[in-house]
Amino acid sequence: MKKRVYSKEKVDNIYQKKNTVKIVVLIFATLIAGGSVYYTNSLVEELKERERSFINLYAETLEMVANSEGDDIPFLFQQVIVPNNSIPVILTDSYGNYIEGRNLGLKDSYSEEKRARIIEEQLEEMRALYDHIEIVLTNPTTGMVDGYQFVYYKNSFLLTQLQYYPYVQLSVIAVFALLTYTVFSYSRRAEQNRVWIGMAKETAHQLGTPLSSLMAWLEFFRSDPDRYDPAIIKELDKDIQRLEMITSRFSSIGSVPTLKKENITSTIKGTIHYLEKRISTKVKMQVQSTSDDIDVLMNRPLFEWVIENICKNAVDAMSGVGSINIEIRQEKNKAIIDIADTGKGIQKSKVNQVFTPGYTTKKRGWGLGLSLAQRIIENYHRGKIFVKESEVDVGTTFRIILHTEKRSVNGEKTQNRPELMKEH
Repeated sequence: MKKRVYSKEKVDNIYQKKNTVKIVVLIFATLIAGGSVYYTNSLVEELKERERSFINLYAETLEMVANSEGDDIPFLFQQVIVPNNSIPVILTDSYGNYIEGRNLGLKDSYSEEKRARIIEEQLEEMRALYDHIEIVLTNPTTGMVDGYQFVYYKNSFLLTQLQYYPYVQLSVIAVFALLTYTVFSYSRRAEQNRVWIGMAKETAHQLGTPLSSLMAWLEFFRSDPDRYDPAIIKELDKDIQRLEMITSRFSSIGSVPTLKKENITSTIKGTIHYLEKRISTKVKMQVQSTSDDIDVLMNRPLFEWVIENICKNAVDAMSGVGSINIEIRQEKNKAIIDIADTGKGIQKSKVNQVFTPGYTTKKRGWGLGLSLAQRIIENYHRGKIFVKESEVDVGTTFRIILHTEKRSVNGEKTQNRPELMKEH
């Protein structure tokens, strides 16, 4: 059976397709929502027109009933007036005084005061919604105008429901979709965490064998100092110690890290001192601090890993020529670290993607360094890491914010509890 191997290009395509799928789904959902609202509004307008036509007929019937004494009055009343059991209607005199109404929700148990208040409220609502329909009262004998009456109405309850239905429906769907996305996103992150942890621990396990061999060779070289240069042995010893630290880092992924009070300035300077001998001599690295006494609760091996990843990315971005300037300062109970390089910078459209696993501008690489750095700072140290600023062909500045030791009310120093350091 052939083992399936994924290249960097394939990984990049996966993330690009993922973003494309999100955009397509969003557009499709917007079209569905817009189509639903448009179709429902069309139905609402059609129903409004029908109700308007019925109320006009209703007013004409009232006018005929008021101005006629024929035998067809009971028939008209039964065929037009009585069937209206859904559209709220109020009939007033020319002075706006209430004469009668239908479908106003008035109950026999209501007091006269409550009935009057409900009628007045509904009349105001009707006046604001539609223009009144005028009824002309005439004398059947002389044909002279005796007065006027006005018909007011508003939308039926069914029409009101239909008017707001698509928005309620879309809101319910949106809430359901959000809950579903949250559940699946949590499940996906949990699965990713298991994969990350498994890969890290397997890497630590695989490093163990060659590391043991290197330690044996180092002891062999030490046994004959006249034959082997002590300076070379010393540097080999440093690299083996570094490999042991890397193995320890990978082993600690997925475990609750132990946070201790560490001097952040000396920690960063020590990391930079180690890197300076292993990167291009054309890269100048400088560490500036407002104080040499800034203590931070950290896991030192993991934090050094973050600094290494950011600085190595900066060296790659500068193609081995440029400068890296690290500034450290304390603001209240926070330590702020700015790491600025003179590299090629990041496009504004790509700034939010730099911490995404798989994102990289290098031809070789998997784009996991900054993702690991974010995981270490935000999940383990409860801090923040982000791109403070970046300009193409000028450089990029990363900012890390960590919590310094906090003091309780009685003045004793307190540390973050281990249970708060667990992963999400």
